Amino acid sequence: MTNSEWVNDPVLQGGGECGALMRALDWTRCPLGVPSSWTPQLRTTVGLALGSVQPMLIVWGPEQITLYNDGYAVMCGKRHPASLGQPFKDLWFDIWDSVEPILTRAYDGLGTQMDDIQFTMHRNGYPEETHFAFSYTPVRADDGTVLGMFCACTETTGQILAKRRHDRESDLLRQVFEQAPGSVAVLRGDSYVFEMANASYEKLVGRSDLIGKKVDDALPEVAEQGFIDLLDQVYRSGETYAGTNMPITLQSGRNGEAEERFIDFVYQPLRGANGSVDGIFVQSLDVTDRVQSDRQQEVLNQELAHRLKNQLAMVQAIVSQTMRSADNLADARKSITDRIQVLGRAHDMIQVGVGGRTSVTEIVDAVVNLHSDFRNQQFTINGPKIAFGSRQALSLSLILHELATNAFKHGALSVEDGQIDLHWSVETRDGLEHFVMEWTESNGPLVAEPSTLGSGSRLIKAGLAGAIRCRGESIYAPEGFRFRLSADLSSLRD
Repeated sequence: MTNSEWVNDPVLQGGGECGALMRALDWTRCPLGVPSSWTPQLRTTVGLALGSVQPMLIVWGPEQITLYNDGYAVMCGKRHPASLGQPFKDLWFDIWDSVEPILTRAYDGLGTQMDDIQFTMHRNGYPEETHFAFSYTPVRADDGTVLGMFCACTETTGQILAKRRHDRESDLLRQVFEQAPGSVAVLRGDSYVFEMANASYEKLVGRSDLIGKKVDDALPEVAEQGFIDLLDQVYRSGETYAGTNMPITLQSGRNGEAEERFIDFVYQPLRGANGSVDGIFVQSLDVTDRVQSDRQQEVLNQELAHRLKNQLAMVQAIVSQTMRSADNLADARKSITDRIQVLGRAHDMIQVGVGGRTSVTEIVDAVVNLHSDFRNQQFTINGPKIAFGSRQALSLSLILHELATNAFKHGALSVEDGQIDLHWSVETRDGLEHFVMEWTESNGPLVAEPSTLGSGSRLIKAGLAGAIRCRGESIYAPEGFRFRLSADLSSLRD
């Protein structure tokens, strides 16, 4: 018998390469026999496979003979075409331990479906990771006997490996995004929906539930300050916008209260596959400390000039106080000389600052020792040993000198009976330690609040350079001027 007897068999028509191979196969040497003798179930299944572009596999009979179409042939690698018409175990001998239990289930009448199964195959002469989605379906005779197994399958190796690469790249991108310097976010669409936001951005705005929300819904205070208009400008024009030292009020303070911050930021348009803008990349840097430090430095510079003008007033006060209490001219001359030297050393500390840390007591002494004859009579001083960093020491020196100058000009130190109580302490609030200093004048002239603020008053109000949550409060009570200064203790040692 020759293949001419089945080359025209309707079941074997078409099917591309595998159809031609089946028509050329010597079926008399195959356990399945010639196609004309096949059961209706096998003929139907083979015809279905050859007519489909979906990869399909047939394992038939007790010998588990393998038949398949062109789609499945690609999966066989270099083992095709020798594997066509051979036992299934001969085709997949290298993964038989994994395949055999699934095939046995099918021959036992139980189907199996998997969206992803991984094998290490040697189908091309080397080991390679492969992935498949498939279903093994038993095919039964009219009496219910299982004759074989039919499998529709798809190799998903390319998709799985591509997804793995994408996930790895996405993870890397997320790590870079999360660790990027400053606060970064990605906004999508012309309604600016948060697609990504790193922890720094969430901390800046005081929100952690941004993803999937529009900017004007998640941060309504931002919309009110004109930042949506800037986003619109970038989205429409496709041009980057950069802002420097921009003030912004955010609900990011303690308990969600409004807090003014200063930011440097960039709005960078993002483009889709068609080249049009479909999102905006936001990068911002909180520069509040820098802006405040610059402002405080400006105040300090102004105060340095102001202090030069006040030196004459201080010298005059020293001479007046000394002459009022001196017993003779020689003692007065020595006291005046000593005090002017102390004034010089204090002035040096103000102009140059201090290297390293200085205690509050040393700073206070630099001011009060200018008036040592009256320290015990007019000053009451008390406070623990607390170290200040150089910038904060300079600020505190300037503030105390301003307070002392004002007291000599028109406060408690301008009269013999005037008293100043100066004390400081550490208070714990909300789990944080705060430095608190109070200057209280009494028995001096009647106090009236000035109508305008001079540079000295602005210096006092500005507080300590580099301090966090620093507040300086002046109270012009008729019975005596009072000043209270407070700041986070941990920020005073830089």
